[in-house]
Amino acid sequence: MAVLTDPPPPAPAGPTASPDGGRRRVVAMTIWGIGFVAAWLAIGLPTDPAYAFLWIWAGTIAWHSSRPWRSHLRFARDWIPVVLLLAAYNLSRGFADNGATPHAMELVVADRFLTGWATGGEVPTIWLQQHLYRPDQVHWWDVLVSWIYFSHFVATLAAAAVLWLRDRARWGAYMRRWGFLCAAGLATYFLYPAAPPWWAAQNGLIGDVARISTRGWKEIGMHGAGNLLNAGQIASNPVAAMPSLHTAFALFVVLFFLRATRKRWWPLLLAYPLAMTFTLIYSGEHYLIDVLVGWAYVGLTFLVVGLAERWWAAHRARRAAVTPAAEATPAAEPARAADAAVADAATPTAAPTPATDPATVPAER
Repeated sequence: MAVLTDPPPPAPAGPTASPDGGRRRVVAMTIWGIGFVAAWLAIGLPTDPAYAFLWIWAGTIAWHSSRPWRSHLRFARDWIPVVLLLAAYNLSRGFADNGATPHAMELVVADRFLTGWATGGEVPTIWLQQHLYRPDQVHWWDVLVSWIYFSHFVATLAAAAVLWLRDRARWGAYMRRWGFLCAAGLATYFLYPAAPPWWAAQNGLIGDVARISTRGWKEIGMHGAGNLLNAGQIASNPVAAMPSLHTAFALFVVLFFLRATRKRWWPLLLAYPLAMTFTLIYSGEHYLIDVLVGWAYVGLTFLVVGLAERWWAAHRARRAAVTPAAEATPAAEPARAADAAVADAATPTAAPTPATDPATVPAER
């Protein structure tokens, strides 16, 4: 009889190491990075949802290149509806104005009320450009502004892609909130078409405002980086300023991951929506009131979707509790009937009392 003297080694809990030491992933990601840089220099940075999705999908394939193709096709299956919705959202924004004059002056008044005490009565965009913008010189903050502005088009998609790879349940929660936020913003564009500062300046409502969200790339030699973004801005809806979904998306991504992040990193994460706010106001894309309303929409999104999820979970729990009881009731009825039959059979039956004929009974003496 064999005697086991040493316990068997524990089974590996995490993913097994790659047999090639991760070289395949390094090579695949290097090829992806080179292709990405070449494409943005030649075509432009991926600011279109469908184009950005293709690069994110290619990145997930490169990162998990050892996985079977059916895994990568599942990613496309889950994401194609999302991309179609985003494309429809971008197209539908162009019909929000319906030829009507957009709201503009009340936004100017709101910004002057909020910041006029510090800006000499000017809207923040004009004040910032007077102090920081030089038409003949590109500063380092102009380059940073261009990159922060571009991050709006990929940050939310990239975060969703990481969630899809790591935690499908959280991915679903993320997409429900993101979809609600987009729908709320789009509904507001139809109900309250509002123009940004650069539009108000072009129509003489405020002083001169330059639209400078993409000028920083040219300073570092990336002349084609903003090609797609510039083309999109030309064809974009000029009345989609209220609320600012640029800053709403930035705050949404940060808040979604904030509770799962160590508190020492919170200031760095929260700096992102603040940097996006500065970018949008300085570059002439949004007013401060647009940003504040966008933040309010984020809070509303988490509140409404969170309540809906809790209601749905409670509803499913009630149905799960009722269904077993309903299934057990028909089975219990035959059992009770059988028990009753057995009880009747075990009980002795009294003999029937013969009928008495009055004629056969002798009369009492």
